[in-house]
Amino acid sequence: MKRKYEMTARADAAELTAGRIVDAMLQRLRTTPYERVRMEDVASDAEVTSQTVIRRFGSKAVLMTTTVERELGRIVARREAAVQDGPAATVRALVEHYEEYGALILKTYSEAPLVPGLPEIVARGRAYHVDWCRRAFAEHVVAEPDEAVRARRLAQVVAVCDATTWRILRHDGGLDPAETERAVSELLEPLLR
Repeated sequence: MKRKYEMTARADAAELTAGRIVDAMLQRLRTTPYERVRMEDVASDAEVTSQTVIRRFGSKAVLMTTTVERELGRIVARREAAVQDGPAATVRALVEHYEEYGALILKTYSEAPLVPGLPEIVARGRAYHVDWCRRAFAEHVVAEPDEAVRARRLAQVVAVCDATTWRILRHDGGLDPAETERAVSELLEPLLR
């Protein structure tokens, strides 16, 4: 019994350590280009040795894809919670989501070709975004009887709800989060019947 407890405690500690390493990688990715992220810095931030990081993840690419996978799971959970509340609440949740993740999402898109395995994760994220837009605004887009018009409307909704649109409104346009939310709603309004 004691041995089983010790094994469970070690596994729990290893999992906590892995979580700290992924958290440290996430913080580095928010501010540093992937090519400049050093495993030594991630290890230091996580308060472990470089050898621990390498033993757990094997390479910077695996650590990157592990970090992106975890965050994609968190993004999906938050986005799913917003789908049920109607268009206004959905747009509010989307803008809040982009306030936290928008810059990181766009950075991940641009750095995906540098990391083996990351383009596939990014493609899954994009596919999820399209599906989420379809479901979040289904009653409005699906109601369109003409299939070609419905497909065009969905593509427009996806574009309006994209992180790039958020960046253009929020950063290039200088809008604050509330103004960005209003702008996204106004862009969506003619598309939602």
